[in-house]
Amino acid sequence: MTAADIAAQVLDLVRAGAGSSARAEVMVATTHQALTRFANSFIHQNVADTDTAVRLRVHVNGRTAAGATTLADAGGLRGLVERTLAAAALCPPDPGWPGLAEPAPLAGPAQVDESVLAATPADLAERVRSFVDAAKGLETAGYCRTVHKSATFANSAGQAVTGATTEAALDGIARTGGADGMARLAATGLAALDGAVLGARAAAKARAGMDPVELPPGRYEVVLEATAVADVLRNLAFWGFNGKTYVQRRSFAVLDAAQFDPAVTLVDDPVGTEAFGLPFDAEGTPKRRLVLVDAGVTRIVPHDRRTAAEAGTASTGHALPDGETWGPVPVNLRLLPSPPAGATPGPATGATTGSAATLGAGPAEVDGPAADSDVAALLANVERGLLVTDLWYTRVLDPKTLVMTGLTRNGVWLVEDGAVTRPVRNFRFTQSYPQALGLGAVRGTGRFPVPMPGSWGGERFVPPALHLASWNFTGGASG
Repeated sequence: MTAADIAAQVLDLVRAGAGSSARAEVMVATTHQALTRFANSFIHQNVADTDTAVRLRVHVNGRTAAGATTLADAGGLRGLVERTLAAAALCPPDPGWPGLAEPAPLAGPAQVDESVLAATPADLAERVRSFVDAAKGLETAGYCRTVHKSATFANSAGQAVTGATTEAALDGIARTGGADGMARLAATGLAALDGAVLGARAAAKARAGMDPVELPPGRYEVVLEATAVADVLRNLAFWGFNGKTYVQRRSFAVLDAAQFDPAVTLVDDPVGTEAFGLPFDAEGTPKRRLVLVDAGVTRIVPHDRRTAAEAGTASTGHALPDGETWGPVPVNLRLLPSPPAGATPGPATGATTGSAATLGAGPAEVDGPAADSDVAALLANVERGLLVTDLWYTRVLDPKTLVMTGLTRNGVWLVEDGAVTRPVRNFRFTQSYPQALGLGAVRGTGRFPVPMPGSWGGERFVPPALHLASWNFTGGASG
């Protein structure tokens, strides 16, 4: 059976089991993933997996329940419907049921690259080999992966949509003398992944990070590379620009308030050229481009149908599979570059996006930590501060103000009078992310947003590098 046939059969089974008054929605999603991993500069694992999941949600007699199965034959589908209807009968009444998505066309197709569908293990291994060779003898580790997702959605209100999306990603480190250098990149297709460029970048940063000094904790001016800014966007998305935290008043977001520096424009663009994901959400609502923050002013918070009903607005197409607990999240968040000095700001639109070439083009220091011209341009305006490659193990201390704690990783350097002077040991930080991007806090943005691989396979954050006035480092990595 096709995905459309499976969805239609599930809806027929719901009607047969619960009557025509039952409301149901079903998503049939197939994911093919291929992964080539390497360590000690050798490929040690090559795996591929294809799975099909059928997700069902029903609303019967005022009660709501959901279920899922990977058994898409007649018996598996019958069992899914029977279990889900039985669960609904045991659930408490659901007075907040928002109803089903009505029929509506998609805003645009998702991004699909045929090279991902045709990729072989040799294609991934070729990029790994280029990464390893470019490191010129340094120990390397990481992965190269491809993902192809396709899905069909249908509900008993008549909405029926289908779509597909692809991703290719390379993430690797190079190590020497206890110092690590890193490079990572995501794209719609394989052509954008240049293992040689990424490997050379990682190796240059590793060599430049040897024999770091320890600096005292405190507030430092910083340049965050795109790899670090991706963590900022991820946590802004999951904790702040989340319809559930917003309606529960656990979010920092205040609509129509100037909460950020005018240099900050945040766009969730699920149908853009660098997006990763289906063109509709788990409730069948078409996705569209949203400007969340426009020149520092918070304009909108994404919603699914339930949180939209609570907020008195409409769904923005951000329901996630099994996302009732977590809430709706903008998973294609982009930080747009600020216009050059003297340019006339226009409406928030797209921006030139980074690639492997962007990460290595125009190097200011062939063997230094500033491995691209974007970062070098921001460093030129730093009087005394730090260049930070990556943030990791970040955790929320205060969701309302989004105070985060975490560690730096894969390279930190002292910057004095616009020049990198010495490597620095890793720091622990405690910092409110919205405060770090607040009014007067953003001193510059890079010109080229760089797509970053998602950490859990469903998101794509696209940030440029950032020059910030202050970042609160509270101790060394050990405490």
